[in-house]
Amino acid sequence: MAVQLSAPTGPVRPVRARHFVRLKLRVMGNNFRGQGWRVVLFVLGAIAGLWFGASGLFVFAAPGLADGGRYAFLVAALVGGLLVLGWLLLPLIFFGVDETLDPARFALLPLPRRTLVTGLLAAALVSVPVITVLIALAGLVVSASALGGWSAGLVAAVGVLAGLVLCVAASRAVTSAFATMLRSRRVRDLAAVLLAVAAALIGPVQIFGLAAVRDTDWERLDGLAQVIGWTPLGAPWTVGLDVAQGRPWTVPVKLLITVGTLVLLLLWWSRSLESAMVGAASAGPAPARRGAVGGAVAQLFPRAAGWARRDRFGALVARECRYWWRDARRRANLITVAVVGIFVPLVVNLGGSGFTVGAGEGLAVGGGELSPVLVSLSMLFVGVLAALTLANQFGFDGSAYAAHVVAGVPGRLELRARFTAFSTYVLPMLAVVAVVIPLVLGEPGWIGLTAGGLLAAYGAGLAVTGIVSVLGAYALPETSNPFALNTGAGVAKSFLSLLAMVGSAAAGVPMVLAALLLGDVWLWLALPVGAAYGIGAALLGSYVAGDVLDRRQPELLATVTPRR
Repeated sequence: MAVQLSAPTGPVRPVRARHFVRLKLRVMGNNFRGQGWRVVLFVLGAIAGLWFGASGLFVFAAPGLADGGRYAFLVAALVGGLLVLGWLLLPLIFFGVDETLDPARFALLPLPRRTLVTGLLAAALVSVPVITVLIALAGLVVSASALGGWSAGLVAAVGVLAGLVLCVAASRAVTSAFATMLRSRRVRDLAAVLLAVAAALIGPVQIFGLAAVRDTDWERLDGLAQVIGWTPLGAPWTVGLDVAQGRPWTVPVKLLITVGTLVLLLLWWSRSLESAMVGAASAGPAPARRGAVGGAVAQLFPRAAGWARRDRFGALVARECRYWWRDARRRANLITVAVVGIFVPLVVNLGGSGFTVGAGEGLAVGGGELSPVLVSLSMLFVGVLAALTLANQFGFDGSAYAAHVVAGVPGRLELRARFTAFSTYVLPMLAVVAVVIPLVLGEPGWIGLTAGGLLAAYGAGLAVTGIVSVLGAYALPETSNPFALNTGAGVAKSFLSLLAMVGSAAAGVPMVLAALLLGDVWLWLALPVGAAYGIGAALLGSYVAGDVLDRRQPELLATVTPRR
């Protein structure tokens, strides 16, 4: 029987930005269906966002309501500029970007580049962070209205909307460009190091920034605010205050700066977005195969796991070692641990000993003494941070975890193998931290103290994150963008990280108390006690979490499998 195909009758409606918004809302609803915990986390994140938005509203509106035009301009230019930088950097370092609508899924559809970019931008504007920032920036409208009347408030509202779109476009353009560049392993490693250094420098910037704020002549900031106000960082936030202060001629110029920057960012995003959708070209020549001495089985074991037994446990360790080295997300976490592990203890200990707060003098370089307790606290943080990477270890696998469910891998064996493979890379880093920190501080006799504290905190962290990874896993999107997260996953990531960090820190507190109570004796006992404590905690954690994993394997697989 012949089948006749006919073209659809009636006019074909063009795709508009609203269709992307409706699609995103529908996908979000499907992701929340049957996931009560995700709905709860989303609601809690929305409530927290509203609280931060209300706080920002007060910060931006207070100078204008207090009739402080000068301080209103300072807040708009400086805080607004920091807001734009935050939209650029924070998705790369901490939170990632919402990829509910993965651009790669539109690659086979006949959509013009302009339609795709505008649609994805409109969908990105429908999110809790955007609403939170919009509520906060409404304070600029209130401030401008209080100082210059309704005309200044209207101009400020236009500037706020344009600036918010600029922030979202900048964030998407940067993350898309980085995702495209990160196809190269060398570029991925370099980018991960740079981002880890940027994250580690937050502490030093806070210390020196506090000193600068206390000692700064605020009149000198007026010139800086004026300069920032003529850049894309501050132009959209200061137009309303310019009208209030009698400079209406600046409005078209600053809006032109904002719109021009927005157009350039959208062009950049469209270029990198198209490249990401097309995909990588050739991955280069295949690496040379190893010799046949060890046979086919030996070739499955990378050099990092060459010591592992050729059995089920060894195969799991080899698999995890290979993934931790090849997966861009995992390897970026390893590099972050290495860099932050050095920077944070130095900042905490040198900052605590080298800076003193005097009455009316602010922060100054002074002569405090190094404390074993402070060193132990910094080691506690580094050890917990190292283990925190495993808080969503099954989310990295996604649907590939089905192979373990079908094979019936015991939960305890699974977790012990994962802990072992991860420790293959992390323990050498912790050993470097344990040696470098005392030498830099001029206390080589504290190497045992730092090593014991790190081992204890790391082992306790493995125990806690092992349980959290089984009970609180969440799916990661199937995309080439290593900064992408599904809707609600950013909130889940924050809560799980906080839960794992608090639990791990509480489990490692006994080491800090021992350093406080035992004095010099602890310098000799810290290493053996810390090693025994860490190993015991990790084994106990794998035992408890393994039993839970045996009961929840199907549910865990459903949780970490991305929904299309």
